[in-house]
Amino acid sequence: MMYSTEVAHMCVLAKGANHGPAPIPQEGRWVQSKEVSDISGLTHGVGWCAPQQGACKLTLNVKAGIIQEALVETIGCSGMTHSAAMAAEILTGKTILEALNTDLVCDAINVAMRELFLQIVYGRTQTAFSEDGLPIGAGLEDLGKGLRSQVGTMYGTLDKGPRYLEMAEGYVNRLAIGEEGDIIGYEFVHLGKVMEMVQKGIDANEAIKKATGTYGRFDEATKYVNPRHE
Repeated sequence: MMYSTEVAHMCVLAKGANHGPAPIPQEGRWVQSKEVSDISGLTHGVGWCAPQQGACKLTLNVKAGIIQEALVETIGCSGMTHSAAMAAEILTGKTILEALNTDLVCDAINVAMRELFLQIVYGRTQTAFSEDGLPIGAGLEDLGKGLRSQVGTMYGTLDKGPRYLEMAEGYVNRLAIGEEGDIIGYEFVHLGKVMEMVQKGIDANEAIKKATGTYGRFDEATKYVNPRHE
């Protein structure tokens, strides 16, 4: 260890209060975290790239400092989906400190890792007060049926008004329009359910019919509109 001349000639004084780091809540326990291996928890982080063209929601399940489970969800950028594929391979098995200093290919994913790291090390995890945290596999519970991300896609213009394109229930087929020209409901296809049925051998057209539903006052509409073409 190198010391400057000024410090080397100083006398030694005893330290006063030194109680170590403040304990943080982790999986139902209060922990004075001093090493990376002291850190556990499941939580989420959201990140964005410099031009803010796309965003990433990252979910990690950390046990004893090691990332055991990673869910990478991206939106807004086609290249980001390929970055997410690589990040899913890169993250598991690393300590959270390693992951923080690893190139996760995409700026949005890197920023999500940074934000998530801060939550974890400051004891702000989703599982901070859950005894023993959550099992590996809990990250999948963030997804809807058919293991698809919860996505909302809406579009609107001043001249033509709003268009609902995708809701939590699924892909929006038709909008129900009321007497005053406003949207009063919609018809949707749950694509996750469609694919599950197709994989079980059900005809695709039949699967689509079974996975189609409506929301709101759909049957009371004066007309129906295709939100993508009308």
